[in-house]
Amino acid sequence: MNVVPDTSVVIDGRVSAKVDDGEYEGATIQVPEAVVAELESQANEGFDTGWDGLEELQRLADLADAGTIELEYVGERPDAVERGHAAEGEIDALIRDLAAELAATFLTSDVVQAEVAKAKGLDVAFVSAEVRGETEIDRLQVQNYFDDETMSVHLRAGAAPMAKRGALGDMHYVEVADEPLSDETMDEYATEVVNAAKESRDGFLELSRNGMDIVQFRDYRIAVARPPFSDGIEITAVRPIAQTDIDDYEHADELRERLLEQQRGVLISGAPGAGKSTFAQAVARFIADNDYSVKTMEKPRDLQVGPEITQYTELDGEMANTADALLMVRPDYTIYDEVRKTDDFEVFADMRLAGVGMIGVVHATRAIDALQRLVGRVELGMIPQVVDTVVYIEAGQIAKVYDVRTEVKVPSGLTAEDLARPVIQITDFETGRPEYEIYTFNRQVVTVPLTDDEGSEDSGVDRIAKQEIEREIRSIARGHVSVELKGQNTAVVYVDDDDISAVIGKGGGRITDVEDRLGIDIDVRTHDENPNYRTGGSGGSSGSGGGSGAEEKGQLVTPEITSRHVIVPVDGHTGETVEVRAGGEYLFTATVGRGGEVQVSRGSAIAEELEQAIDRKQTITVHTA
Repeated sequence: MNVVPDTSVVIDGRVSAKVDDGEYEGATIQVPEAVVAELESQANEGFDTGWDGLEELQRLADLADAGTIELEYVGERPDAVERGHAAEGEIDALIRDLAAELAATFLTSDVVQAEVAKAKGLDVAFVSAEVRGETEIDRLQVQNYFDDETMSVHLRAGAAPMAKRGALGDMHYVEVADEPLSDETMDEYATEVVNAAKESRDGFLELSRNGMDIVQFRDYRIAVARPPFSDGIEITAVRPIAQTDIDDYEHADELRERLLEQQRGVLISGAPGAGKSTFAQAVARFIADNDYSVKTMEKPRDLQVGPEITQYTELDGEMANTADALLMVRPDYTIYDEVRKTDDFEVFADMRLAGVGMIGVVHATRAIDALQRLVGRVELGMIPQVVDTVVYIEAGQIAKVYDVRTEVKVPSGLTAEDLARPVIQITDFETGRPEYEIYTFNRQVVTVPLTDDEGSEDSGVDRIAKQEIEREIRSIARGHVSVELKGQNTAVVYVDDDDISAVIGKGGGRITDVEDRLGIDIDVRTHDENPNYRTGGSGGSSGSGGGSGAEEKGQLVTPEITSRHVIVPVDGHTGETVEVRAGGEYLFTATVGRGGEVQVSRGSAIAEELEQAIDRKQTITVHTA
């Protein structure tokens, strides 16, 4: 009897197991060189599967030395092109062809490989995962760590099993067993999960890459990580712990009416584990029960919805392709879980603007943050057409609902009639009180809170206006700039004596241009006229003045010039006000952004000065202001 095994059974150790059982005793095991090459490649890359397969080859060699079997290596090693296309089945095809040529029994534990081989007329011996009791496919060993309050189980070689347990909003990360798991046990669990996904009608592989498999088995999403992607075998299994109806939530009547009166653009936001997906499932079931056609877009597909709702994932690796297909299907509503990257927001917006009702699940720590994630990704004026409702979930309950709409008006806190512009108004759904406005102010998109921060003397509008005045004047003045607001549309700017003429300009033309752009009357004075200047108040000290030696030395930086900005990297001062100097001379003051950098728009006066300093190879330093 001649037997040709493929890579899957060699890795599983099932060839030697069949010899030990007596089934293949005395047989000639003909191992393809293509199998050896694939195992060698995996072992060289650090994958356990490669080492497991090489150990099986050694066991077969020992059996051959004992006279139990005959062992031969047959065929030719695949070339680089064939190895590069292993994922498309090139290596599998070589092994099948060799089995046909040798008229041998083809041994595999790969379901797809077995079916293809049968279709080609080969004598196939298919071996599935070892059966552990009669219900092996019905229940995975990983499931034994779950109880009614377990949301996720976290298993790792060398560590005790952990789980997140509790009610929504009150989860705790706890040990669920005392003894650490061995590498052998973890490998057994991982193999069982992947095989169940391949063999069970209730499971499928969402993702399979070198080092990572993501499986959906019934309502469990299971991620299996292996070296070298991870530093040890790790399994993370997640499942929903609650199913809710929309009636279980506050504002249920208003939300039901809102969702049914027309197709909406809704963002369901919240922190991880807050219950966003649970609420999205409730919404999906509700609108499906009210004569709407509902589909989902998910990667992985783990929303728990009824059979009447088809769940789609990426088509050819792109959600944009999935969206194109869905536009042909024309659902009334699509649930998009989860919207994270720029491409996701663009797909969400395209489908919404095509007339499809869209409900997206978004990570956010505040309700307003979900909407701000659209800024810069979607044209500002289109945002209310893309998203008109934001639902913020906290501890499994609706904590906030926003209504989003556009009005052409003067932004709150500003009075000049010529400042009227499109304003996105974000209103509390329950009280009807406006809480935020988003609009373009001096060529920048700003989000302005309409309720004052506790303990803050300046309103949101005041802070924005002050920042913009400072930015405009600093683009002109070389020394320190201080701004004091006197009212909703008046301000006093304090600058160095040497900067007075430059800021005012010939005949007052330059400061008039700034006033026209901002819609604010500005009185320009010297620092000597600022009563707080010398007492350490809001006026501060001169931008090019003294300070400690450490402050004078500053942080040496290398600016980057892009097509639109000059970017100054700043290490360790996110959110702080800093001064940028060239060759020790003050250039400007700015606030370090979240990305740890200061961006200056090219074409501005300060950008030109900075670029000239770079061209002159002057030392650029950053100092805390």
